[in-house]
Amino acid sequence: MTDSYPARVRANILPRSNAQTLPEAFAEWAWTGGTEDHGSASETCELCEQESLRYHFEIHNDHTFATLRVGSTCILRWQMGVQVNGKRLSQAAAKTAINDALKRMQRAACIRALEAVLAAEPNEILQSALVAYRDGKALTPKQINVVFWRLDTAGIEYNPSFFKVDLRKERRWDDLRAMRPFQRDNVWKAMTSAQRASAMRRGISGPATHSFGSP
Repeated sequence: MTDSYPARVRANILPRSNAQTLPEAFAEWAWTGGTEDHGSASETCELCEQESLRYHFEIHNDHTFATLRVGSTCILRWQMGVQVNGKRLSQAAAKTAINDALKRMQRAACIRALEAVLAAEPNEILQSALVAYRDGKALTPKQINVVFWRLDTAGIEYNPSFFKVDLRKERRWDDLRAMRPFQRDNVWKAMTSAQRASAMRRGISGPATHSFGSP
């Protein structure tokens, strides 16, 4: 393996490009939407050779027809192109497109994980939560609590911000208020800052130190 980071990048991209300098070579490459979720952080970036990647983005060189599977960070760091419907995006739009792609992969992975958990051990609340989540709907506090508890128990990676909490009805606040502290902490992770502020005004406290258990 080549020693320095720039040397690794140079060794991996220049032989696959027409240009002989890095800035010119990067201009030949673009991500056009190809992604892959490997299910675990077990892959390597084919550009910088960073290990422990879970998600690959395929970049393509229109001049040499070469491809590389890289991490999203490399695309943004080296300001390579991002194309949508043949149109090259600005750097700000490119970052948004890449983040959106990551969210889609993570959301799909979360759905698959919940389906596997549900198949192994049926649960009525989890079933209703999965149906709502697939449809892009907000989940009730009870649903959020069960979903996060089951994902944590199974050791499944997820981002709480991908879940929206339904607190539009007063009875949802009553459910949140009645929860044990560790259960309420699960819901708190997914709440927006506005929802958290509203909870505090209602006398519902946020995360605290306590013993954890099951729902």
